[in-house]
Amino acid sequence: MGQPLIQVDAFTDRPFRGNPAAVCVLPGPADAGWMQSVAREMNLSETAFLHREEGVFRLRWFTPSVEVALCGHATLASAHVLWSEGHLAPSAQARFATLSGLLTAERRGDWIELDFPLEPAVAGDAPAEILDSLGAPAVWVGADRNGRYLIELASEAAVRDLAPDFARMASRPNHGVIVTARAGTPGVDFVSRFFAPNLGIDEDPVTGSAHCALAPYWAERLGRTEMTGHQVSARGGVVRVGMAGERVTLQGQAVTVLRGELTGAAGAAA
Repeated sequence: MGQPLIQVDAFTDRPFRGNPAAVCVLPGPADAGWMQSVAREMNLSETAFLHREEGVFRLRWFTPSVEVALCGHATLASAHVLWSEGHLAPSAQARFATLSGLLTAERRGDWIELDFPLEPAVAGDAPAEILDSLGAPAVWVGADRNGRYLIELASEAAVRDLAPDFARMASRPNHGVIVTARAGTPGVDFVSRFFAPNLGIDEDPVTGSAHCALAPYWAERLGRTEMTGHQVSARGGVVRVGMAGERVTLQGQAVTVLRGELTGAAGAAA
């Protein structure tokens, strides 16, 4: 019998919206090369692999090209799978041991709330290639400690209308470019898009981890600790954010769209 694999659309309540992630709940540790091969085969922005350890689930995230240290939508998808597939009781907290430390997820009605670290951006310059690749003037430029640039544009329309030059963006080392603006849409506080061609993802549909930087940025400017962000990619998705000291809460919804099976056994960890 093969290894179950479930595809979930995260940060949405409807299929074929939000950000798709594949989730593979393993019986034990697996070889990193095998996980990378599966992620390349799935060709989604992230594939999540997890197995039970004492009191937690060990969780790793892979793009088609590399392993990443933090991923919001695939964590949301993983929590959804643990509850919906009977790995955890519906009322139980999901606890994940990751490269970014302990992350947790809890149900909040129809929403799932993630507890993530804050990743505030510090004002600074970005390489000309990064700014030129956007083709729109920046209002503010900074970067977080993970090497992702945060760039504010003048309006929601400017963010929506971007058609980046991904080859130029990828010509300088970076871990992604977050572009944002104040929202012009009722019920939404800010909009964003996320580009990461160096990670094998030209544009990520909805990026939970980017909101670890967006939350403190907009909290300072809007004078609020609870906000709603809309990532205005083609698929689109909604992320509710809340400031909590040195942490940030991210709330989203999720829906299962596919259940499958990988043929053959998972590659055991070396």
